[in-house]
Amino acid sequence: MPQDNGNRGSIDPQPAIERTAILWCNLGSPDAPTAAAVRPYLAEFLGDPRVVEIPRLLWALILYGIILRVRPAKSAAKYASIWMAEGSPLKVWTRKQATLLAGWLGERGHRVAVQDAMRYASPSIASRLDALQAEGATRVLVLQAYPQYSATTTASVIDAVNDWSRRQRRIPEFRFVNQYHDDPAYVEALALGIEAHWKREGRGELLLMSFHGIPVRNIALGDPYQVQCLETARLLAARLGLAATGYRVTFQSRFGRAKWLEPYTEPTLRELGASGVKRVDVVCPGFPADCLETLEEIAMEGREAFLHAGGQTFSYIPCLNDSPAWITALAGIAERNLAGWPTRPAASAQSLPR
Repeated sequence: MPQDNGNRGSIDPQPAIERTAILWCNLGSPDAPTAAAVRPYLAEFLGDPRVVEIPRLLWALILYGIILRVRPAKSAAKYASIWMAEGSPLKVWTRKQATLLAGWLGERGHRVAVQDAMRYASPSIASRLDALQAEGATRVLVLQAYPQYSATTTASVIDAVNDWSRRQRRIPEFRFVNQYHDDPAYVEALALGIEAHWKREGRGELLLMSFHGIPVRNIALGDPYQVQCLETARLLAARLGLAATGYRVTFQSRFGRAKWLEPYTEPTLRELGASGVKRVDVVCPGFPADCLETLEEIAMEGREAFLHAGGQTFSYIPCLNDSPAWITALAGIAERNLAGWPTRPAASAQSLPR
């Protein structure tokens, strides 16, 4: 008779090698520059209670009864004007950043899986976490493309991770990077991009730093976003050697009738053009990747507003995108927040901290 070894039906007692991963998150974008693709994206984005903080029933009536009937076609035309051969600029740059981040960390000896994810539309945070878990990831660093913290963006990503976690039996260990607005390497990457642009294109009379706006009410409720934007601008101006009269900080992308952070970007550009400023440079420090808000709203609509008001030269300075200085800064942020987790190929299950 065969001998019973006492292990019938037992689970292999040897633990699997545990993996560490990074989830690089950005806002999102429709899959195509069409009204049919924009509509579900806007429904998900504007349906997030972190984004629009008014009573749900009232907002649902406005969103589905008005906005989603008229806005998708208008937004699709805007997306079509900036669409790249590879797809949405936001997705293209975010994907490249994830690939370059993985490569940079690999050169430093880290064995870390890096996945890009979108808070809205695809690839979703849930689908990327499913893939990482299937690959054996038990520790995940959630790194976001939002240098300045806001509940409308940063906290919403955390919500999505928590929503996914509620459906899991085994939940990975998570760490969240909530802001890096004053990180020296991030500020240096911004400065190097601006200086390179000035070297190529010449320098304007004024540098306008445009950040995405949020409702003033959010600040009153405790959101640190405005303070962090102003600190980024201060540090960047100091690094560039700009006097207080050499730059301005504005806020863009206002939505709805509520009061948002001021001064607003487009009215400021009109004011500058009308007041005799002939040449202005515009940079968007809060956007690590070029997207609709930078390429269409600023580089197209902002340009038109400034020139129509009397300005002569409008110069848009591209976002960080895949610049080496930015990828180096991003990798440094990742390394600091990965500290203590096993990221080296030689790490084994027996050597993992308990």
